[in-house]
Amino acid sequence: MIKFSELNLNPKVLKAIAEAGYDTPTPIQAGAIPPALEGRDVLGIAQTGTGKTASFTLPMITQLARGRARARMPRSLVLCPTRELAAQVAENFDTYAKYTKLTKALLIGGVSFKEQDKLIDKGVDVLIATPGRLLDHHERGKLILTDVKVMVVDEADRMLDMGFIPDIERIFGLTPFTRQTLFFSATMAPEIERITNTFLSNPFRVEMARQATTSETIEQGVLMFKASRKDREATEKRKLLRALIDAEGDKCTNAIIFCNRKMDVDAVAKSLKKYGYDAAPIHGDLDQSQRTKTLDGFRAGDLRFLVASDVAARGLDVPAVSHVFNFDVPSHAEDYVHRIGRTGRAGRDGKAIMICTPRDEKNFEDVERLVQKEIPRLENPLGTTPKSEAKSGEQAKAGEEAKTDKPKRTRSRSRKSDAPKSEEAAAPQTDAPAEVADAPQSKAPKKAPPKSNSRAMVAPADDATPAQDTPAPQAAKASDTESDDAKPERNQPERDSSKQTKSDSASERRNSRSRGGRKSGDNNDRGNNNNRVVGLGDHTPTFIELSFADRPKD
Repeated sequence: MIKFSELNLNPKVLKAIAEAGYDTPTPIQAGAIPPALEGRDVLGIAQTGTGKTASFTLPMITQLARGRARARMPRSLVLCPTRELAAQVAENFDTYAKYTKLTKALLIGGVSFKEQDKLIDKGVDVLIATPGRLLDHHERGKLILTDVKVMVVDEADRMLDMGFIPDIERIFGLTPFTRQTLFFSATMAPEIERITNTFLSNPFRVEMARQATTSETIEQGVLMFKASRKDREATEKRKLLRALIDAEGDKCTNAIIFCNRKMDVDAVAKSLKKYGYDAAPIHGDLDQSQRTKTLDGFRAGDLRFLVASDVAARGLDVPAVSHVFNFDVPSHAEDYVHRIGRTGRAGRDGKAIMICTPRDEKNFEDVERLVQKEIPRLENPLGTTPKSEAKSGEQAKAGEEAKTDKPKRTRSRSRKSDAPKSEEAAAPQTDAPAEVADAPQSKAPKKAPPKSNSRAMVAPADDATPAQDTPAPQAAKASDTESDDAKPERNQPERDSSKQTKSDSASERRNSRSRGGRKSGDNNDRGNNNNRVVGLGDHTPTFIELSFADRPKD
């Protein structure tokens, strides 16, 4: 078996490797380091957790051992998709380059530009950055990439998923054509293949395993879960997660719990804390200082459960992770490979458990198709609710809702039907004064109060009631509706019965409504003009009154 000492690495690098406790390189390291030391472009494809970071860090340190960087002009560039992966690469560089005089700078978001500018101004040999922050420094005129000799793209497929491919192509255009390019990824999508054909020159391909395969040291399982009710799915799913953790017992020393959405990350972490589990969330919306603190606590063993989104699925190197729980089936099948790759690293045994709901079955089929194996089904540690009981419970609930809804509909109909009756019953109970009872108009039928009519209408000539026809002051106290309805009867003998038509009676009723119950004596305040217009104010033009007066009757 090949040793690190046989790979022509710098003696200072070999010393650091020995102090780190490594003696034998992994297959991807043994295959990628020799051509990289020769200056060739390398395309490395290997399972996650196989040591790809050291595959480009060790030869890069050896090649940069001679020479010195100039201000704002780094000699090498490492691009990473996430802040956590960039920080991990920086840690690896510190470990293997501690006996050299090489300098580095870490350019990631969430950190002050001022501190990063100071490091760039001094000159750095190795620049480790995320694409967005790197371009920010370049656009501000603080960074020049024309002296880059070695360029590394780590987790290229994750770059594609996060939409960084246009940025990567732009950064390639800012670097010299004579650079050496090292490309590493766990999967190789068609778009990544296109980029490698464009920017890599006759690369040495190192493919240690079939693309998108999972490690044989990881025990996998899936639990097909269906909630009793749709609105209880989230609660019952979190309860199931706690049951799965308890079922593992002491075997689960620590674990990473992956969720698809950031809001679920917070909810699951809060739920675990509530029930006494030592858990903390990590996702892209958190401050960088909080994310770093959480990761450091998890690596140090102070934190048992790390609830994470896919921001932590790539590149996290915590060798002692015993379990990975997929609270959700990943939307992209490739993410499953990276998620479970956080356990079973460096030849250790690991276990990955996934919860699959009915709506996730399509994504689950994509996962099995990608890994080309059937994932074993697990039994529910909480037991399953018989369908008959669930169905009877739903029927009982539906019956209760029907019982409660039926009286409500009956009562609402009874109110509507009883309303007119109650008004009619209440009408005879209101006794009018004696004087009003003796008046002739008291015999007129009572009508409901009319709605106000805003349209201007012509009052008939019979509506102009003389002052002597006005009832006594006591009778004037009667309701407005009674007085208005009685007027047609008092004036009816004066009308020509041969000219009385249905339209006239309708006009009288409309006029009565338009006057809103005003006394007939008020109609004479403008003289004896019988064809006056009602509702247009005291200054109605004469031509308008005449036009209404000359209007032919229907």
